[in-house]
Amino acid sequence: TDTFITTFIERDLQNLFGVNFTNSVMRNFWTMLAHNNGSIWNAQYYARSLGITAPTINRYLDFLEGAFMVHKLPAFYFQATKRVIKASKVYLRDTGILHRLLRITALDELRGHPIIGLSWEGYVVEQIYQLKHSNLEMYYYRTQDGAEADVVLTKANNPVACIEIKLSNSPVIAKGFYETMSDLKTKQNFVVVPQVDSYRKAQNVIVCGLSDFLLNHLPKIR
Repeated sequence: TDTFITTFIERDLQNLFGVNFTNSVMRNFWTMLAHNNGSIWNAQYYARSLGITAPTINRYLDFLEGAFMVHKLPAFYFQATKRVIKASKVYLRDTGILHRLLRITALDELRGHPIIGLSWEGYVVEQIYQLKHSNLEMYYYRTQDGAEADVVLTKANNPVACIEIKLSNSPVIAKGFYETMSDLKTKQNFVVVPQVDSYRKAQNVIVCGLSDFLLNHLPKIR
């Protein structure tokens, strides 16, 4: 994997877009993205840390997105009546590369690493993105008052499902998720965990394992 990362930065990425950049800066940028996987995008933060301009760092992000290495998950705010976050979240699409950039080489290391929750979240986001129906768009939702959903699926800009992603098979559903359901008036709402027999919670929320969600619930969301 180290060889792939090096070759991708030093040769493939530059050849793909016909540009030149400092290899060490791009690698440091990619590593920073790994440490902040699933965080809300702030170009100024990365630009200051790497000593380059915000427009340059935005171009670097565009290169990685164009090469299918990162996924920018946009914020849903089109029908919001509250103050909402409008910047995208950024995920590394390949969790193997994510873990390698963080020098995680074994499952026990991952279990003890603070990235584990966001690693799982990013993995689930990618699976939903790959398997959702083509007429659905995918967002996240967060207000400045604490309402939040990791994924919002919409059709023609109308929210149809809210999804929360939890690493625990016995999840505690935050008040902010219920507030999001109320804000967006979604009738289909899910909490996706690694593996559990599906069950229904109060207020029309289904808790289910990832495989069950992808195979049985996601295809019905149209």
